Amino acid sequence: MKGRWVLGVDIGGTNLVVAAVPATGGRPSSIRSEPTRAERGPEDALERIGAMANAVIEETLALEVGQAADFAGVGIGCPGPLDLEEGVIVTTPNLGWDGFPIRNRIADALQLPASLDNDANCATFGEWWQGAGQGVASLVGVTLGTGIGGGYIERGRLMRGASGSALEIGHMTINFAGRSCGCGNRGCLEAYTSGPSIAARAREGLAAGRSSLLPDLVDGEVSRITAETVYDALIQGDDFSADLIRETADLLGIGLANVVNLFNPQVIVLVGGVARAGEHLFAPLRDSVERRAFPSAARACRIVPGALPDTAGVIGAAGVFVIDRVA
Repeated sequence: MKGRWVLGVDIGGTNLVVAAVPATGGRPSSIRSEPTRAERGPEDALERIGAMANAVIEETLALEVGQAADFAGVGIGCPGPLDLEEGVIVTTPNLGWDGFPIRNRIADALQLPASLDNDANCATFGEWWQGAGQGVASLVGVTLGTGIGGGYIERGRLMRGASGSALEIGHMTINFAGRSCGCGNRGCLEAYTSGPSIAARAREGLAAGRSSLLPDLVDGEVSRITAETVYDALIQGDDFSADLIRETADLLGIGLANVVNLFNPQVIVLVGGVARAGEHLFAPLRDSVERRAFPSAARACRIVPGALPDTAGVIGAAGVFVIDRVA
């Protein structure tokens, strides 16, 4: 494959991120990020991705003394489900951009060849290629943010499934009569443990009369509570927020115990905003998995935070482009 650099594009429910990643692996040379603003639609996002990508290319070439031909292409990570053959977003519960030909539109805008994969697959590949999963034969990645996604790598290969939707862990049913999810189902893991779901459960608890520091942290405007607000309150000793995070860890543990039993991975890497709760999340999460998973499988599996908290998606998207071109 010709070219020293690959553009990585990570399209998330909260942020758009574009970076220049060395084709042989390594940290990005240049990176840009801005809010997704999904409600403005895919055309608006496409225009901004193009502007960010051109800025990244210009800065990289200036810093590294190169020329445009040094960019081999662009790897795109996007929530799904996706039609990977056609490069089309089929539907996105957290974006609402249904039927959009994202791969070809970005390729045309940047005049570069492009690949498309699920954003959680890309983050998983990024952690396996350059992060916490280096050297591991069997790895599951779980993205914890606006939505909950997953990816699975077995002996260096991303396992995408028959239609590219393998390991959609966020839409695993953990309560058949539970909370409504953006996908249209009820009781999905994402409906309890995503960032917006944690914030919604916090507001519900306050409405039910729970005492908490949370309203003080948002000047009484409880609609402004986010998962990050819950973490801030927890650090300040808020009992309600501590209860919320423990419950979140236990619920997430149900999903991960199922994953451990199904795939028997060596490592599960958690990336994304929710994972930044640290041991307040990880300690009860590991305990939940140990209580529920088959003992030998649980003992064989390490559950760790990602080593690329802000860049796993773009590094992985670029890496997926590289392996797709080499394969």
